Amino acid sequence: MGQKVHPNGFRLGVIQTWSSIWYAGDKNYAALLHEDLKLRDYIKKRLYQTGVAKVDIERAGRKTKVHIYTARPGLVIGQRGAEVDKLRYELERLTGHELLINIHEVLSPELSSTLVAESIAQQLARRVSFRRAVKKSIQNTMRLGAKGIRVRVAGRLGGAEIARSESARQGSVPLHTLRANVDYGVATSHTTYGCIGVKIWIYHGDVLPGEQVAPVGGERPQHGTRSERSSEFFERPERGERQDRQQSRSGR
Repeated sequence: MGQKVHPNGFRLGVIQTWSSIWYAGDKNYAALLHEDLKLRDYIKKRLYQTGVAKVDIERAGRKTKVHIYTARPGLVIGQRGAEVDKLRYELERLTGHELLINIHEVLSPELSSTLVAESIAQQLARRVSFRRAVKKSIQNTMRLGAKGIRVRVAGRLGGAEIARSESARQGSVPLHTLRANVDYGVATSHTTYGCIGVKIWIYHGDVLPGEQVAPVGGERPQHGTRSERSSEFFERPERGERQDRQQSRSGR
C-alpha cells in the first residue's frame, strides 16, 4: 500500500501558510496549542450551521485574533453585532483573556473542500443516496471553475451490513505536485446505522514560484469586534457621508 500524506501539511512553507500564526517558548507551547484546539472545536460546534470553512488564530503578546471564514456571515454577526459579541464573550470565558474576532465571508462555498464535505455529510444524514449527493457536489464544484475534484465516502453506505468505500473524481487532482493548490477537507456524517466519513480534494490550479495560495472560495472580510469595547464595530459611513463620497468621485 502507498503511504498517505495530508495535502495541506505537505505544502506548508511552500505555497501554504500555517493556520496558527504565533511563536512560544518551550514552557507555553503546549498550553497555547491546546487552547487553539479548544477554540477551533468550540467555534466549529457553535457555528456549524453557518458553514465555517476554517478558523485561523494569530497571537502577538497577550493579544489574540481569531479569523472565522464562514459562508453565512450574517448569522454569525447577528443584528447590530449581538451574536458576534456573545460569541466573543464565550470565547473569552473559555480562554481567560481578551480576544479580537474577525468574520470573513466565503463567496463560493462550492469551492471550499470543508464546506463541500459537510454538505455531503448532511445529505447522507438525511438519507439521501450517496451517489446522488456526490454527483451533485462534483457538478457544482466543476461548474464554478475548479480544475478537478476527488470525493471519497466510506462506511455503511446505504445502510449496508458491510462497510465499504466509494470514490468519484472529475478533472485532475495532482497530489504529488507541491505547486498544485489542492484544498483538502474532511467531514463525518452521523447516521442511524453508524458514521460515514467524507473526504474531498479540490484542485484550484498551480501557484507560481514565490506566491502563496489565494483565499479559497473568494473570502472577503466582513466585520470584526474590538476587544477593548465589546459593542463597538469597525465603523461604517452614514448614508449622508456615502452620498458625499459618491458625488466627490463623480465630480472627479
